[in-house]
Amino acid sequence: MTTFTFQPATRETARARIGLQGPAGSGKTKTALRLAKGLAQGGQIGLADTERGSALKYAVVPGKPELGGHIFGHLPMDRHDPRDLIKVVRTAEEVGLAVLIVDSWSHFWNGRGGLLEIVEQAGAERGAGGTFGGWRTGNPIEQEMLDALLNFRGHLIVTMRTKGDYVIEGKKVTKVGVRAVQREGAEYELDVVMDMVEGTATVTKTRYEPLNGQIIHHPGEDVAELILEQLGQGVDPVQVIVDELVGDGLTYERALALHGRAKARGILDAGVLHPASGEPTVLEDLIREYGQAIKPQPTPVTNSPSAPSAPAPATSPSAPPAAPQASASDRVTPPQMRMMHALFTRVGLGAKGDRAQRLHATTLIIGRQIGSANELTLNEAKELLDTLGAYGERGETAAADFASMVEGLAKEAAASSNQAA
Repeated sequence: MTTFTFQPATRETARARIGLQGPAGSGKTKTALRLAKGLAQGGQIGLADTERGSALKYAVVPGKPELGGHIFGHLPMDRHDPRDLIKVVRTAEEVGLAVLIVDSWSHFWNGRGGLLEIVEQAGAERGAGGTFGGWRTGNPIEQEMLDALLNFRGHLIVTMRTKGDYVIEGKKVTKVGVRAVQREGAEYELDVVMDMVEGTATVTKTRYEPLNGQIIHHPGEDVAELILEQLGQGVDPVQVIVDELVGDGLTYERALALHGRAKARGILDAGVLHPASGEPTVLEDLIREYGQAIKPQPTPVTNSPSAPSAPAPATSPSAPPAAPQASASDRVTPPQMRMMHALFTRVGLGAKGDRAQRLHATTLIIGRQIGSANELTLNEAKELLDTLGAYGERGETAAADFASMVEGLAKEAAASSNQAA
């Protein structure tokens, strides 16, 4: 018989799910990029463009920083099959995008190759039963698309076109407003929906009280910061599992249960930093490592029935050392650790073999020797992130400029050491 158990409820940290809807030229794309910059906090932004490359007019111009623009990865999409969008989401997760923008989501409803076309084609097949029967094919595809978007591990922003909405009473047709070009009710899947008119957003739906009913001119990083504050008032489900792994009393059975929980949540391949070494890894590998370290060993078989059984070792010699114990209020946080790796990647030091260079740069920036990123204090981590973020925004010159800065700090340190000697 199936049993059900209620666990104490806790609010988890989440990722933003934002919808921007409005007519052509209302500022959806520009607003999406402005919000994405604030949400990404130095991480990578990707934009799936169904609007014939229109987003490129907001990109940077190499060699002309005075023209401004946004730094983002661009993916043009001429075909709008929702199954292609699922593949885009998977790719975005593989490359570790902090924010994915779908501009526009409407095309995957009524664009070339979109859901309505799939339903029409399926319904036209012999014995399918017309459009009604075609939805037997379309509904599962749409649900898979929604699952992929809503389970995306980064922040998500979708834009939607709007059109006039009408009510027919007898022979009278009355315009009652506008509606998004998407399945009716699609906006309820999102946390925040803003109606755009000439760059001004009206929040028409939100789960965050501070945004309720707001009218915002040219929303950008300030709104993103407010949303991040709301999202951050909870626990990180990935970090909860990591904390249980490194905590006292972990058993092999508990490690198996943690693996099952992570699998059910779809976070086995979530990127984490190793609690002991600070090296990037994925949650599944970390669970396996800690689980194998305490896996019970089989009792050796002997010919003598009276020979005592050798006790199974409690831990493997390869078990990683416990994470450094520091004051929780003054300890580098897991989100900071993940952001460090993302920003080090932007300045050319994200590879596994670059650990020594990362530690060298960190030591010079914060002004003291460390052997692992876990040793950083909260303020030192903030100082490091500020520095990495400043150089990471320099695009093609980020790696060279950062290397030059580190070299300068090294020379200053050497000169100070010589003077002291």
